[in-house]
Amino acid sequence: MSLITKELLNRVTNYRKVNLSKGLGAPAILNESFNFKKEYDIFLSHSYLDKEQIASLKIYLEDFGLSVYVDWIDDYQLDRGRVSKETAIRIRERMKNCKSLIYAFSKNSSLSKWMPWELGYFDGIKGKVAVLPITENETDSFVGTEYLGIYPYVTQNKIAGSEDYALWIRENINKYVIIESWLQGFNPISRN
Repeated sequence: MSLITKELLNRVTNYRKVNLSKGLGAPAILNESFNFKKEYDIFLSHSYLDKEQIASLKIYLEDFGLSVYVDWIDDYQLDRGRVSKETAIRIRERMKNCKSLIYAFSKNSSLSKWMPWELGYFDGIKGKVAVLPITENETDSFVGTEYLGIYPYVTQNKIAGSEDYALWIRENINKYVIIESWLQGFNPISRN
């Protein structure tokens, strides 16, 4: 099993720009009409400083059949320059429409004021939280920093007996479950 690397997301970004967007940046090609009642599999908590990687990560996750909410893409009318109490209320309402929160961990995560708030709020109301480390190098394990270490993390690997890849939620090297099962309420189990 391996973590999601910046190189993988850069390949998705390059593909997206060449084949989907005719060179447009992330917000311009991903904006779509937003349905206030739409439910999502994932609320993607992230640093806006990683916006190109996050746009690619959204596409990558959606390629696995998951629905993914990203505030500045799905709620593009939110003004990031004028964050207010109303912004927080809107984000809180969107989280209620999501089954899980995936915390996209990067070197910019510690600079975000919103990510810890989103994590705490979502964990408190639903408890279905995992960390998705975006790594520089290919590796198969993640040790979360401080409080992130209490959450399972997302990795990718082939499905046994298949050439198809899947996303997995892992608590440790031998305890994991496929993401679709995790979203349905199953917890990682030991596999030796």
